[in-house]
Amino acid sequence: MTLVQLEYVIAVDTYRSFVAAAEHCFVTQPTLSMQIQKLEESLGAKLFDRSRQPVVPTEVGEKVIKQARLILMESKKILEILQEEKGEISGELKIGVIPTVAPYLLPDILTLFLKKYPKLQMQVWEHTTEKIIHELKMGRLDCGIVSTPLRELGIDETPLYYESFVAYVSERSPLYQKKMISPDEIASEKLWLLNEGHCMRGQVLNLCQYKHKLGSEGTFEYNTGSVETLKRMVDVNSGITIVPEMSILGYEEDQLAHVRYFKSPEPVREISLVTTQNYVKKQAVKALENEILDIIPERFKNKKRKEIMGFEL
Repeated sequence: MTLVQLEYVIAVDTYRSFVAAAEHCFVTQPTLSMQIQKLEESLGAKLFDRSRQPVVPTEVGEKVIKQARLILMESKKILEILQEEKGEISGELKIGVIPTVAPYLLPDILTLFLKKYPKLQMQVWEHTTEKIIHELKMGRLDCGIVSTPLRELGIDETPLYYESFVAYVSERSPLYQKKMISPDEIASEKLWLLNEGHCMRGQVLNLCQYKHKLGSEGTFEYNTGSVETLKRMVDVNSGITIVPEMSILGYEEDQLAHVRYFKSPEPVREISLVTTQNYVKKQAVKALENEILDIIPERFKNKKRKEIMGFEL
């Protein structure tokens, strides 16, 4: 049994195809198949049902693959130890970030981070929380930046900051005349929401206890994963939307005229750095955490008189 064989097995399980797995591992398909066959012979068990398309693990194969992922993850810690001894942060760091955080947090962070650690190669994916957790458990991401609490088995959460939700209000809305608003005032408004799968949608629905109903005038559902699109829909079509506070930082005075904060306790979302419990790249992940904390406004770090909005995956 070799680490290379285990890597090939994991690749087939991930891509459910010997051809795609070979491409990912930069070897020919016959080479990959031969190595997996050798491993199966040495174990005395078939790991994959090759008669099905896409390829699926056998019952014993699932158990072996789960252990193989742990073995490969532990083996990578050897390189981590050597890097710590040298005092350097290098290699790859694969990060998953939810779309309602990425455009407002990452641009400044990435510029500073890569200047400070030029030997580090960062790969960033925008995914939903559910996808990020899945990719972490599969070993395809090193860490994630998501809204918490998740209470997900096998996932560690390190809170970074507490970001207020604010209302972005049309000039035609009665709420435009108010300085601050409360959640129960939103129920009668046309509310623009992110589509299903985004944790912020669930948080907003919990905040407003909002039940979507068709009005007598008729309406339609606009499916988007973009906070900026929601603001534009309010500008053009009236109503309101709920957005994270970081999305309004840097707004001009005319744009801020549409923003309304909520009365205390402020509804907020907790943004955390998440990892698996046996993750590698500890130095790089810690450096990322420190960089985020350095750039986040101080008021975001205090959760007093704030109410953390929950959601369900």
